[in-house]
Amino acid sequence: MSYIPRLKTKYREEIHPELLSKFEYSSPMQVPRLLKISINQGLGSAITDKKIIDNGIEEMSLISGQKAVATKSKKDISNFKLRKGMPIGVRVTLRHNQMYEFLDRLISVAIPRIRDFRGINDKGFDGRGNYTLGVTEQIIFPEIVMDKINKINGLDITFVTSAPTDKEALELLKAFGLPFKNQKLD
Repeated sequence: MSYIPRLKTKYREEIHPELLSKFEYSSPMQVPRLLKISINQGLGSAITDKKIIDNGIEEMSLISGQKAVATKSKKDISNFKLRKGMPIGVRVTLRHNQMYEFLDRLISVAIPRIRDFRGINDKGFDGRGNYTLGVTEQIIFPEIVMDKINKINGLDITFVTSAPTDKEALELLKAFGLPFKNQKLD
């Protein structure tokens, strides 16, 4: 038998039936589910130092457990000394088991390590059931060794769900265990 992540089992056995009864869906296929998690890190200072991108890729790969790729600029901006095609960020998209493993580590290990943490803001929804969480320091992840980092960078974590509304997506993410501040959303 192959390995199944803890949160995937929790979704199948607890979260799915709970959301099915709460929102009274006519079909079990209507129940929202997590489709993917995208992690992005903007490294604008990489224009002057190319090693920053390599460090970013290495750190993002450690955090996510999957090889990260550099993002390139789409156009020239002379004020920033930016040319089209220059690497200016790092991204990775997680799906299936790796997505659930990352979410589990984020909820149980990384978020509790945030300084002065009082819950995550529920204002990051986009109106279509997707949620973006901004993390100010990559050092909250235990995979990052403090001695090896040159600069503290932030990153954005986007949870893409199949939920048609923000309210349903909020319930899904709360059921997974994301600690939201205000528990109300219109």
